[in-house]
Amino acid sequence: MSSKAVYEESAKLLIYNSICYSKLAKNPLRVVKLGEDVSSVTDEWILHNNLVSKPDVLIKRRGKLGLVFAGFNWADSQKKIKSLLASKFTIGSTCGILDRFLIEPFVPHEQQEEYYLCMYTQRTSNVILFHHAGGVDVGEVDSKAKRFEVSVENIMKSDSGMKAGCSAEQLLQSSLLSGVKCPKRARMLAEFIVELHAVFDKLYFTYLEINPLVICKWNMNAKKINDCNGSSYHIINDTELQDVDNDINEQLYIHILDVAAKLDQCAEHLFTSSLEWSVNGKMLEFPFGFGKTETKEEAYIAKLDARTGASLKLTILNPNGRIWTMSAGGGASVIYADTVCELAEKVKAAGGISQGVKDLANYGEYSGAPSEELTYEYSKTILTLMTTGEPHPDGKVLLIGGGIANFTNIAATFKGIVRALTEFKEQLKRHNIRIFVRRAGPNYQEGLRIMRELGRTIDIPIYVFGPETHMTAIVSMAFGLRQIPPPQVNQIQSSADSLSLYSYNGSGCEHKNSDKSTPMVTNQTLKVSEFSSTITTTATTATSDNNHETIYEEPLFTVKTKCLIWGLQVKAVQSMLDFDYASGRDSPSVAALIYPFSDDHQLTFYWGAKELFLPVYKYMLNAMHKHPDARILVNFASLRVAYDICMEAMEVDCILSSNYKENGILNEHSDTSINHNDGLRVNEAQIKCIAIIAEGIPENMTRRLIQRSRERNILLIGPATVGGLKSGCFKIGNTGGMTDNILASKLYRPGSVAYVSRSGGMSNELNNIISMNSDGVYEGVAIGGDRFPGSTFIDHILRYENNPEIGMIVVLGEVGGVEEYAIIEAVKSGKIKKPIVAWCIGSCGELLSSAANSNNNTDSNNITGGSIQFGHAGACANSLQETATAKNHALASVGIHVPESFDELDLLIRRVFDELVRSCQLIPKPDHPPRNVPMDYAWAKELGLIRRPVSFTSTICDDRGEELLYAGMPISQVIEQDLGIGGVLGLLWFKRRLPEYATKFLELCLIITADHGPAVSGAHNTIVATRAGKDLISSLVSGLLTIGDRFGGALDAAARQFSQAYDADLTPIQFVNQERQASRLIMGIGHRIKSITNPDKRVQLLSNYVHEHFVATPVVDYALEVEKITTNKRPNLILNVDGMIGVAMVDLLRSSGYFTCEEAEEYITIGTLNGLFVLGRSIGFIGHYLDQKRLNQGLYRHPWEDISYMLPKYP
Repeated sequence: MSSKAVYEESAKLLIYNSICYSKLAKNPLRVVKLGEDVSSVTDEWILHNNLVSKPDVLIKRRGKLGLVFAGFNWADSQKKIKSLLASKFTIGSTCGILDRFLIEPFVPHEQQEEYYLCMYTQRTSNVILFHHAGGVDVGEVDSKAKRFEVSVENIMKSDSGMKAGCSAEQLLQSSLLSGVKCPKRARMLAEFIVELHAVFDKLYFTYLEINPLVICKWNMNAKKINDCNGSSYHIINDTELQDVDNDINEQLYIHILDVAAKLDQCAEHLFTSSLEWSVNGKMLEFPFGFGKTETKEEAYIAKLDARTGASLKLTILNPNGRIWTMSAGGGASVIYADTVCELAEKVKAAGGISQGVKDLANYGEYSGAPSEELTYEYSKTILTLMTTGEPHPDGKVLLIGGGIANFTNIAATFKGIVRALTEFKEQLKRHNIRIFVRRAGPNYQEGLRIMRELGRTIDIPIYVFGPETHMTAIVSMAFGLRQIPPPQVNQIQSSADSLSLYSYNGSGCEHKNSDKSTPMVTNQTLKVSEFSSTITTTATTATSDNNHETIYEEPLFTVKTKCLIWGLQVKAVQSMLDFDYASGRDSPSVAALIYPFSDDHQLTFYWGAKELFLPVYKYMLNAMHKHPDARILVNFASLRVAYDICMEAMEVDCILSSNYKENGILNEHSDTSINHNDGLRVNEAQIKCIAIIAEGIPENMTRRLIQRSRERNILLIGPATVGGLKSGCFKIGNTGGMTDNILASKLYRPGSVAYVSRSGGMSNELNNIISMNSDGVYEGVAIGGDRFPGSTFIDHILRYENNPEIGMIVVLGEVGGVEEYAIIEAVKSGKIKKPIVAWCIGSCGELLSSAANSNNNTDSNNITGGSIQFGHAGACANSLQETATAKNHALASVGIHVPESFDELDLLIRRVFDELVRSCQLIPKPDHPPRNVPMDYAWAKELGLIRRPVSFTSTICDDRGEELLYAGMPISQVIEQDLGIGGVLGLLWFKRRLPEYATKFLELCLIITADHGPAVSGAHNTIVATRAGKDLISSLVSGLLTIGDRFGGALDAAARQFSQAYDADLTPIQFVNQERQASRLIMGIGHRIKSITNPDKRVQLLSNYVHEHFVATPVVDYALEVEKITTNKRPNLILNVDGMIGVAMVDLLRSSGYFTCEEAEEYITIGTLNGLFVLGRSIGFIGHYLDQKRLNQGLYRHPWEDISYMLPKYP
């Protein structure tokens, strides 16, 4: 949700910190929170003024509820706060904790000095509501407040004398302040409203209500008026004010008393480096609504969601509910929740086994291609909740459902779910849980196979269905309203198999495995009954903000359409090219890509089986000038830059090109200029349609894009959209999914049905439903789920109405907004005559709210009523008219075909289409085979259709998932469990987690071997190379190359020699004699400086640690006995560091119990031990490099006197 409420304290501080108006009294604020000692408040102004205290917990009408305590001194206010702080308070069915109180100075004033002011955003303007009589008893202000609209067009222009699109003179000349009889007060209000509106727009407020707004003489900081009892206060009435001079006017102040506000959370990234969205030095907080507390499970999922680019949502509605959902996709999750609630109420009414909407336990979604680990954690959380407590007497149901994915690998996401289900096998049996699965999309066949196999493996009833089954049919099956079909003999086994299973039959495309069962319903079309006297179908509020007339009359997409792609979206581009090829286009629809982070170059794609080069431009202007026939921009830019990209593209004028006539864009009567709304002649924009894919673009930016697109006669699709397509002509990005789904839904050739949907994820489902119940899709557009989409339902429906190739229209709307009422008005006025099948999703919100508010509800605390926030930003009803139920009834009332639920949408589409065919109003489009599109090698490999030898094998590290794995251990756990460098060495070198004493020993080895001064050969080489001007890597390597048997590389050799002697049962003296007789040096024995009389402290430290912590030290002890013999011969033949580390590592590998004998021998043989010296000494070598650089030492030349020159005589 983008529009979110903030605390009153936050709203006031944001205004105070940003507004520039001298007559606004910026009264101090103080918040007392739960757990804070109220008695410790010592603010001077609190102690010496009368106060107002009230809970600041997002409760409306606090005055009516008796929660505002005004005019009390601190002692009395303190008592009031203490009595209520931390107490429970119930409003209707909602119960919450009063956990924070706002304290302000009491502003003494009279009732006639109170005003009502409200501002809110709508599609093309900001609305200002004002009423001259505010306060607790203001009543229904919508019907009596004066209204003034500031258009987005004016806000963008902000001419001289205007601020954010309006001026005080405009307000005074309008009727907004007509109820204020005093000119001087009206002037103050006008000036204040202009300044406040500028702050409203600048700080991305979406709603701001001040009631009351007070104009009075009192000011806490004004001289002479500081009596805390208000005894010296004098009210100035309107008559008196007109008779006094300007000095008295200067003594009037505006006070903001009570505030309710919402801001656009999507704008948060704009203020991360600014103080404008900070409250008391902290970033603005968006709290939960009153009575809504986040459970630990919801908090955990929210934490996972914040860490990933995928989407994970969870709201627990009724922890005792019987039906749990695990839905993929925002639109699909709403539809499943709707269907569960609707069918549960139907079963309950019929006396069946159901508690109605209380059956629905949760709402949530997982989407955006989450990793296996994320889906595992999400599934585990759901299953934990399901299996907590005593089993339900009727058992429970888990619905794992979703539409047809565009790009998510279904099998990959199912792996995490399978893991969780396997772990919960016993709990699932104990709670008698049945599982219903319905999913489709890339690699769905493998995913469904895995699920079927799982059911047999864990002996749990798992019913699995694909796109041949209507999306919500599994809900009907779960409630016993639809028969569960037996498994088909010819189940789809692979992705390749699915491509031949669709055929044309009768009036539409029908899947060979199509589920023909009919829901047990009495009527397929929604009956219009008396819904509510407050709901009308006259869309006055719906259309007052929108001039719903299509502005683009040419065909939006044709077989000649060319587009530009902003962003290196290689997979999406290839998907578009494959669609083009399958559709039989002569040339690709993608003209070029734009990517500002690299110079101009070319990228390789495929046109069928042939390679195709597409240009990539650094600058958009270059791309547009070199490809003037590219009239569509697909904007894949992130939410941070998508606005700027669109604005830049819309400024480029059309360039004449011979290609235009070729592509049917211009005819002989065409002109490159167009008539603007104000009658001015302006040049036509090159881009005629922009698809904005990014989610989370702030609403103010979207509204500016809408305004500019209208001025330039450009159609916007999105933001937050997957795009749109015209079958057989053009598709945007990932719309329509991968090639197998394009072919299955017959999108390679046009049908007769056009659709428009809010949800991008559900657009693929509509492709499937329409193809199975008609002759297929002609065109489909997902306008996006934001509150203000770039184009609306009616923009596209009017295009469809004017297109003779389209026989019927399907609309999938949703709760929130009033765009559907524009369709109703167009039908009533006769602008739309073609049959429409429509359904608005989101009715479960009303059903849940109704259940929670019912008088006989004894368990309301367990049901979250009216607090669901659906996945789309715009899916939130702000009035009864915006509810899904109201919209569906209103649509049906004008003859639009509306099913009783989404569960029956497919049947209704088939019925309407068949009737059109039967009455000869529609002739089904002919089918033809598509071109064969080769499968990408990478995708075929992922599907398991091919295999090839790999180039490398890694058994220690995996970087492909959500986070890096070290020997299977997530990097986050490595850090959280503080494994340290030794622990990391254990994972990456030895492929296991070693005990703490072992990891500490490895770290001790690194510390001891890190450096041994500048004189040793490795350090010397490093220094010489550094002083020769070489870089870090070159200098380090020059030092490392000296490591060998003579310097630092004796660890492996020492370990082998000593362990072999020990294993051969040679006594130390026998070992020494044997090596002497063979003229072999004993590796690890001897030192140039240290001796038995000048022992090496490093060896002593290692020896002490080993004997204190190791399980056994036989080889170390053996080496020390050898040292006694060798030092008798020469004092410096001691066991050196290399030798001690080598033999100690042998004991660690053999005696720790973590390695087999074979593994221990292998690690010694392959050079593992020398790696310790190399790693440790690299630290010192780098230190010497940095030291020489800091000292700025010059080129090293060895002194002559340190060289013995012994040349032969020249004859």
